[in-house]
Amino acid sequence: MTTPNIEAVLFDMDGTIVDAFPPIIRALNQTFIEFDLPTMSDIDIKRHTGKGDCSMIALFGDRKEEAGIRFLEIHDEDYLDHINPLTGAVALFNWLKEREIPIAIVTSKSQIRAEAQLDALGWSHYFDTVIGKIAGRAEKPDPTPVLLACKELSVAAGSCIMIGDGLADMKAATRAGSRALGICDGFSADELTEVGASHCFNSLIEVHSWLKSQIS
Repeated sequence: MTTPNIEAVLFDMDGTIVDAFPPIIRALNQTFIEFDLPTMSDIDIKRHTGKGDCSMIALFGDRKEEAGIRFLEIHDEDYLDHINPLTGAVALFNWLKEREIPIAIVTSKSQIRAEAQLDALGWSHYFDTVIGKIAGRAEKPDPTPVLLACKELSVAAGSCIMIGDGLADMKAATRAGSRALGICDGFSADELTEVGASHCFNSLIEVHSWLKSQIS
């Protein structure tokens, strides 16, 4: 079977190119405490956010609106000071840019926070478009964000690679007709493959190596 050309690469954000979970974990558990709810372990929070079938706000039950506001207040206090690039991210971005392959962000983080993170990291210039959460836009695992990114990049979904660490990333990509590459962190290779990942890796360095074998 002929392997389709890779004409664009889409990246999830948190857990894929940056470690932005510390402020999420801190804000979520502090909110749980304030609302007399049980806290969650770091890995359980990562896995919950990676499923994409329900938002973190849904964890607060009947008080989700009130608690959701409080969660964002705590999260936004200093989250831009606690975002750490994952090893290999910048090298991969530069390599793709050198080959004139467009790249995009497809994230369930709000549009404004996604753009703020990229700006804080000095990464905005790498990405041709950023597709984040906005009111009325379907979220991963729905394919809409992936299809929208492909439209913005003027490429067919079947010619795109989606790289992510969550089940929602894999599902959204495959439902859109794109290939999904999984990075194992909160989920195992078996879990990611079961929902559509064509290949799974332990780091962006491994992803980069694989892409080199696919792109001349």
